Amino acid sequence: MDFSLSQEHQMIQKTVRDFVQKEIAPVIKEFDRKQEPIPWVLKRMGELGILGLPFPVRYGGQGMDYISWGLACEELEAMDTHLRVVMSVHAGLCAMTVFQWGTEDQKQKFLVPLAKGEKIGCGAFTEPGMGSDVAAMTTNAKRDGDFYVLNGEKMWISLASKADLVLVTVKTNLSTRKPSEGLSSFIVDLHSDGVKRGDLHGKLGVRAGTTGWISFTDVKVPVVNRIGEEGEGFKITMTGFDHGRYTVASGATGIIRTSLEASVNYAKTRKTFGKPIAEHQLIQEKIAKMSQDYEIARLLYLQSGWLQNQGKRNTLETSYAKKFATEASFSAATEAIQIHGAYGFSDEFDVERYLRNSKGAMIYEGSSEIQTLIQAGYALGERIDKPLRCELPAYDEAFWHG
Repeated sequence: MDFSLSQEHQMIQKTVRDFVQKEIAPVIKEFDRKQEPIPWVLKRMGELGILGLPFPVRYGGQGMDYISWGLACEELEAMDTHLRVVMSVHAGLCAMTVFQWGTEDQKQKFLVPLAKGEKIGCGAFTEPGMGSDVAAMTTNAKRDGDFYVLNGEKMWISLASKADLVLVTVKTNLSTRKPSEGLSSFIVDLHSDGVKRGDLHGKLGVRAGTTGWISFTDVKVPVVNRIGEEGEGFKITMTGFDHGRYTVASGATGIIRTSLEASVNYAKTRKTFGKPIAEHQLIQEKIAKMSQDYEIARLLYLQSGWLQNQGKRNTLETSYAKKFATEASFSAATEAIQIHGAYGFSDEFDVERYLRNSKGAMIYEGSSEIQTLIQAGYALGERIDKPLRCELPAYDEAFWHG
């Protein structure tokens, strides 16, 4: 296996790193403190092609592979988590799901403007009384001729107030014995009559990002906006989570790296007992653990991206990457604060923001507990990947750039 990065991969890293260092670094503390989104960030990410990185050129994307996508997410979250969250919900949950499951007409109608950054997308699955148990949702849609009529509410939706389109999964069959078989997925225009949405405030972390709610009251959605067949919503949602979890894993790896870098820089300059704290063995132990965790997390998400490039299912490998990287990022940020001492407890230094931001990733897009159940299911032979009607295609340079 070749672990080296291509020139194209290195170019993506540099492009995204330059963007966040030059344009985000000078303002991120201000907007995090105000708990407000940076007004121009979505437009700018679209202009730079970041929002459409992993999609074929024919669909408005940049024609990059899945590893490039992960590398970009690492760089984005190394600056601030809200930037990577955009990639998770816009590119992962919404656009990548359309790419995998949508018809050609749907790709032209929805994927092209999403990949170009002309429209912003999000995914809506969680409800006020339902988190990890996706099949327990109550939001529903009833067929009425050439339309479905949607009713219900979704909660904890990133970009809810900023997005133009939402991929939403709802119940279309209330009588099925197996709840997961009664779900269907739709692309809904969030400017439609009957849609209301708003922001949630007072979050522990990701304060420069928007998280909110969406309610649907007799919202008419054309049948042609249904993604996949009726009853395929659960499978579609789970594949969307695979895409999103990949970005969460690669992004969390960025928090480990930036916590490590901050700790090394501080430890070399801060002196106690007559010498830099970097010379104290207990500090070295913390830094060594961060360094080790970074390499492990990076290898795990690169493996997941490599498998997807080959057209192989990567649900288990993405679960490994997501659980390990998110838990390691929380640990790294905690230790970074410990190394910084009292200064780490202040927003004068970035490490306190890293800690606040890192906690959420252990909950959203499948909590650590859910990842444990997934991994145990595979290990016990109780969970086996079955062929999907629409598999995400392997990366093919001719197709992606054709």
